[in-house]
This record gives sequence, structure tokens and C-alpha cells, in this order.
Amino acid sequence: MESKAQARFIRIAPRKARIVIDLIRGKSVNEALGILRYTPKKGARIIEKVLKSAVANAENNNNMSRDALVISKAYVDEGPTLKRYKPRARGRATRIRKRTSHITVMLREREEG
Repeated sequence: MESKAQARFIRIAPRKARIVIDLIRGKSVNEALGILRYTPKKGARIIEKVLKSAVANAENNNNMSRDALVISKAYVDEGPTLKRYKPRARGRATRIRKRTSHITVMLREREEG
């Protein structure tokens, strides 16, 4: 059985969030929370909230034990890009792309054995 949590349309570039999500993939929940707490990146705070939400879903909806939970899948997909324009010299304008992310974390119980 798996438990899942998603955060969609988050204002962080997927490339930056993937750096943090790669640190916790496959780890136990307690170990992952420790890593995220001391990672000095913006994505760490966001991913920590998603992970805590997945843990709450596992405990309350699926009656899973928090101590036995492991991150089975964790990935960041690209969301829609907000397009803005910045004025430049000689009447020109350049496009600024403000990227968004969809962050997904899936948990399962560790197999004993």
C-alpha cells in the first residue's frame, strides 16, 4: 500500500527542486526529515511540507506506522511557466520565464526481512 502527497503550481524552478528531492529519495521518513531540516535551499522547506503531508495521509488514511515508512517515489514535474517581460535598452524587451513545479512524494511501508 502506498500513500501520496502532491504540491502543485509551486513557484520554484523544477531544476532547483530536483536537487533537493534527489537527496531524500529511498530514505526513511525520519532520515529524510533530518536531511531537509539542515539543507539550506528554498526547495527543502517546500519538500519538507509535502513529505509531512504524505506522512499524515499514511497515518490517518491508510493506518500505516510512521516508523516503518520509506520514500518509494519522489519526483518533480514541470508546471506551467509564467511569462513576464522586462524592458531593455533601445526600446527592446526580453522575456522572463517564471517556472513552476509539481512536487510528488509517495511513501510505502518497509518490508520486514
